[in-house]
Amino acid sequence: MAARNCLVANDWVCWEYVRSRSQELTDATLQHVVITVTAVLIGVLLAFPLALLARRGRHFAAPVLGLTTLLYTIPSLAMFSLLLPLFGLSAAMALVITGLVLYSLTILVRNTIAGLDAVPEEVREAARGMGYGPARLLWQVELPLALPALFAGVRIATVSTVALTTVGAIVGQGGLGNLIEPAVRSSFKAQVLTASVLCVVLALVADLLLLGLQRVLTPWTRASSAVGADKGA
Repeated sequence: MAARNCLVANDWVCWEYVRSRSQELTDATLQHVVITVTAVLIGVLLAFPLALLARRGRHFAAPVLGLTTLLYTIPSLAMFSLLLPLFGLSAAMALVITGLVLYSLTILVRNTIAGLDAVPEEVREAARGMGYGPARLLWQVELPLALPALFAGVRIATVSTVALTTVGAIVGQGGLGNLIEPAVRSSFKAQVLTASVLCVVLALVADLLLLGLQRVLTPWTRASSAVGADKGA
């Protein structure tokens, strides 16, 4: 009796597909990672000065928060379609990354503002009393204390970007989305499931890595948690 071929049977779970398409899966995964990391890093670099601008007063906060919120409400397909005339298909990677950066801004800007605003005023006053100027106060006092909120924003933005990257398949730069989109149209079950599972794994791994980095950079939060646990006991 001939062995059953899961590819011919079009099964959802098919290790033969994973084995035979391993290079294709690896390439799509690496592209997904590159797009996600690039978009999130650029988003962080843009969100920080925007958050500082928004903190300067209501006249700045309203347009910054309003614009970033408006961008977030645009459907992903519409966003990439609107950017297409600006970039063209020849710069599809830049188009996708730009769209993802715009989506990340509302999360990153709001969390950055929330983190900086959560710094106790008495801490700021103590730093000023020790001769800290505005720049030194920001970088050495406010920013370190705001790191938990900042990382929360980066984690949310990263997971969201992993998911949204798949939409870039409409211009051929969607990472694992390049495998999901044609497989859905052709009902290729193994490819749909495998690529989708890899997206989920990427999101989980990215979130865990960022959580680990947060714990390394904010050791005082672990100490506070331990003290709280001891008091509760």
